[in-house]
Amino acid sequence: MCIIPHEVPAFLTHEYGPKRHDVCVCVFVINEAQRLASQLERMRNVCTNVDIVIADGGSTDGSTNEDKLRAAGVNTLLVKTGPGRLGAQMRMAFDWLLKRGYKGVIVVDGNNKDGVEAIPLFLKRLNAGVDHVQGSRFLPGGHHENVPFSRLLGVRILHAPLMRWATGFPYTDTTNGFRAYSAKFLASPEIAVFRDIFVGYELHYYLALAAVKHGYACEEIPVSRVYPATGKTPTKISFFRGNLSVLTKLFLTVLGHYNFKPVCPERTNS
Repeated sequence: MCIIPHEVPAFLTHEYGPKRHDVCVCVFVINEAQRLASQLERMRNVCTNVDIVIADGGSTDGSTNEDKLRAAGVNTLLVKTGPGRLGAQMRMAFDWLLKRGYKGVIVVDGNNKDGVEAIPLFLKRLNAGVDHVQGSRFLPGGHHENVPFSRLLGVRILHAPLMRWATGFPYTDTTNGFRAYSAKFLASPEIAVFRDIFVGYELHYYLALAAVKHGYACEEIPVSRVYPATGKTPTKISFFRGNLSVLTKLFLTVLGHYNFKPVCPERTNS
């Protein structure tokens, strides 16, 4: 029998209500302050058929205060206490939502950049049987403003082209974290999402590649992403070290470094 790892960081669960819908929206945050509050206010009008879940990497700024989250209609708060960054937060959330019986999840950052008005469209595509729905600001109907030029250039001439080359799928916005996944896809043993090798952004890239390679239904839909016109750019990716890490993990992804290689001990006859 082959060994399928199931490695999930330690985390705390605060459920403010029961499971009400078949799909949840998982918002990934760490110290997003007023940006998270503003985003949750925008989400209230479009999240009528999904449960809102916050996957917190360990915020210390009070933005995930229980009273605030309850007032904003949040169903559950997950707080990662183990090691890792975004990839660990994602594994934490996926483990919890699969065990709770959700059929799919829409994932989005909590920094108030994304057009959450697209959530109903993500839900529609999940309900239509799509396993990996990638949001793209570059499709007709998509929109973007004030994106740092270096990031825009990197996506258009390097990141997306390499992912297209590796998958054969016409991806246009492969760094965009506004996506949706079916539970069937996330739970698949051939994908093996629950591995400690996924610490940061590489999990997003790997899932986009693996979905195509293993024959899951994939689709891009138009979304918007608007950065503030002034002030500090809301991102966890630093200009030099962060962007170098993104590129390194991109190359590792397309070269197959994260592909799952099951351990299947040989059976011996006694």
